[in-house]
Amino acid sequence: MMESCTKRRMILAMTFLGGLTLLVLFVESNWTPGNGRNHVAVVDRNSSNENNCWLYEESETVEACHPCTEFEIRSKSVGVCVPTYFKETLSCKLSGKVVSRRCDEVTWLDEHNFWLFEGLMFIVGVISTTFVFTRQTILDQRMLRRIQRQLASGV
Repeated sequence: MMESCTKRRMILAMTFLGGLTLLVLFVESNWTPGNGRNHVAVVDRNSSNENNCWLYEESETVEACHPCTEFEIRSKSVGVCVPTYFKETLSCKLSGKVVSRRCDEVTWLDEHNFWLFEGLMFIVGVISTTFVFTRQTILDQRMLRRIQRQLASGV
């Protein structure tokens, strides 16, 4: 079946499948329901209620979920960094305190890593395809020279 496909049909099929993949990724990222809450609602028993004001007060996000620094993780100076290595800074409206809570991985970081991987795989694919076509051209030229030599020698 593959042998009967021309180069043009194969390129059209690959372009169609690539476009379909991008369409699915776009639709999935925009239409997938999300509740907008990416924090882990587990309260640390060692921390006081002062640090958990976001549970019983209205709060505002000061800094979105972001990775903790290596120093915060190793020194355990910020306790919320230890379990997930990500934190979110909040400001409680009634008490006016600025606290941190742990959160799941950062969505934009995952998306960035995914698109970086996709881009690298595309580049590797293009380079591999270029090498294959170049090698095929070289082998075809060698075969044509060999045939011409055989015809010239009268064999």
